[in-house]
Amino acid sequence: MASANISESIPFYDVFGYYEWTLTLADPRTKGWPMVDSPMPTFVCVCIYLFIVWIGPKMMRDRKPFDLTSLLVPYNLAMALLNLYICLQLFVGSTMRRYSYICEPCRQSFNPAELRIVDAVWWYYFSKVLEFSDTFFFILRKKDNQLTFLHVYHHSTMFSFWWIGVKWVPSGSTFLPAMVNSFIHVLMYTYYGLAALGPHMNKYLWWKKYLTILQLIQFTVAMILGINGIITGCEFPLWMHYTLIGYMISFIVLFGNFYAQAYLQGRPIQQFEINCIDMGAIKKDN
Repeated sequence: MASANISESIPFYDVFGYYEWTLTLADPRTKGWPMVDSPMPTFVCVCIYLFIVWIGPKMMRDRKPFDLTSLLVPYNLAMALLNLYICLQLFVGSTMRRYSYICEPCRQSFNPAELRIVDAVWWYYFSKVLEFSDTFFFILRKKDNQLTFLHVYHHSTMFSFWWIGVKWVPSGSTFLPAMVNSFIHVLMYTYYGLAALGPHMNKYLWWKKYLTILQLIQFTVAMILGINGIITGCEFPLWMHYTLIGYMISFIVLFGNFYAQAYLQGRPIQQFEINCIDMGAIKKDN
């Protein structure tokens, strides 16, 4: 009986032992940084986020929606500036280190320019928990139709996956998707900020459709680079290449489906258009 109990507990020890082994491979440059050493802060934040997504609409069901216009403008401005900072730091650091945009190994260097990149990657990871506010604003304004699977999947998984990035590979080829995505988020939050100023900004918001196109291009290029990394033997963790490819495929499918419904099939736009209506940038027909 005792031997049976031991054998049944082996899988747990194997998993824990494997986790302990992966910790020996963690990047020493981010050791001790906020929320990095253990997966628990990230895991708890995601669980709380998903719980709020579930309970929030129920709690708001019999309440009036909050008017958050005065909060949305500074929030979107702050997020645009944060993403601009991240993008510039990554661009400057990678340029100083003469990074390759095709394949760049993660060398765990303590060079100041390299540490600039590592610091920016951490801020990029941290920005993803701040972006949970996007969802909370939807809930408080009772815009439950915006709590789509795409929205929740995107916010919850980005924060989770980038903990892995900042823990094990906070430099090297990691810089490129963070830099490009930060640039797109500068445009996105600028768009939302302008929309929050009122209906008079509508004439300047003709470019909303191109945000989705840029995101689709970003996902496709990232997937191609991941495939190229496997084929050419890029000196970057192989499991990261496969993870990137799978993750990008999921985004291409989800964002591609949204784009097809919103712009090719003439269905109501569920992300940008509705958000502008909510913020007062576009008048909704009664």
